[in-house]
Amino acid sequence: MSNMSYCRFQNTKQDLADCLDHLYDEVSEDEAKARHSLIKIAWSIVEDFIDDEGNLDTEAIEDLQTNDERVI
Repeated sequence: MSNMSYCRFQNTKQDLADCLDHLYDEVSEDEAKARHSLIKIAWSIVEDFIDDEGNLDTEAIEDLQTNDERVI
């Protein structure tokens, strides 16, 4: 079931936190594949907020919180 656009990030944040709590659990092969995909997606998000020196670009994150458009 997809998330409604008005609460997409709130719901996903809760689900992602749950996944983090169970990241190292023994899971089925299908769940292991989904976990791998989730980690790749998470890395893709993080990459957008890494500066040229390899540090977290907190300014870009703050800009994102105040703008509706993607600032990367």
